[in-house]
Amino acid sequence: MTKPLTTAQFFRQFPDDETCLQHLFDVRFGQGFECPSCDRASNWYRIKAERAYSCQWCGHHLHPTVGTPFEKTRTPLQLWFYAIHLFTVTRHGVSGKELQRQLGVTYKTAWRMAKLIREHMADVDGDKPIGGNGTNVEIDETLMGGVKRGKHNRGSAAKTVVVGALERGGDIVAQVVPNQRRSTLEPFVTANVRIGGNVHTDELRSYARLSDAGYRHARVNHGAEEYAYYDYRLAETVTVNGIENFWRHLKCSINGTHTSVSAKHLNSYVKEFEYRFNRRNRPETMLPELLSTFRPLNAV
Repeated sequence: MTKPLTTAQFFRQFPDDETCLQHLFDVRFGQGFECPSCDRASNWYRIKAERAYSCQWCGHHLHPTVGTPFEKTRTPLQLWFYAIHLFTVTRHGVSGKELQRQLGVTYKTAWRMAKLIREHMADVDGDKPIGGNGTNVEIDETLMGGVKRGKHNRGSAAKTVVVGALERGGDIVAQVVPNQRRSTLEPFVTANVRIGGNVHTDELRSYARLSDAGYRHARVNHGAEEYAYYDYRLAETVTVNGIENFWRHLKCSINGTHTSVSAKHLNSYVKEFEYRFNRRNRPETMLPELLSTFRPLNAV
């Protein structure tokens, strides 16, 4: 497995803003790109007064940062690229305060950059369903945030529900949901897990009708201290230990890096860790992917 870029390698590859802008132009358009205005393949010339390139035929401008997290920013592109690099070389995420220290920007700017980078990671990861024939998918939910209620915590915030589906040896899909009711969790499963494989859950009643939806469903009973057993019908070990390990890492990382995260923004942090987990066996691909995967021109 190739290792991600070191800091020194990163700055050799992206030594200044011009290199970063040229990279964006190359991965999104490139010389010979057909001009949207005159419909002719063109050579494109750099316009020094702005982050743009001009068509050789009609003078139409292309702005490589439009439709990216860097659109309308006054922060140097090299700092944006370096911030993304920091997100890809850590297992536990990057706090706004850490970005502020590393980049020398205000906390407000650092927080906004981090928010947009997390949204970009979620966008690049996409919503492709997991599972299907020959797979085992573990489905579970967890509670995050809030404060335990008691005589010293009257009126404290409620915890937020996060549900996830993990294909063993494959990807995970996770998201914040409003509650643990069947009407919430079952649609999450049917939208994100293909029918055809085995699904494993705990004893929560909200999962009781997954068999009716077409899944081969098996359950572990945590209330009876059952955490894994071999199911001869499925010829598989039934457990949700894999996804529970993901929850453990997510919670430890958020508590250690960010101290706390509001319910309003929690989903973006969940999606950040989903993106990173899904590339756990190829971490060296994260930076090139995040710096080259953007919305198509017709979506800008």
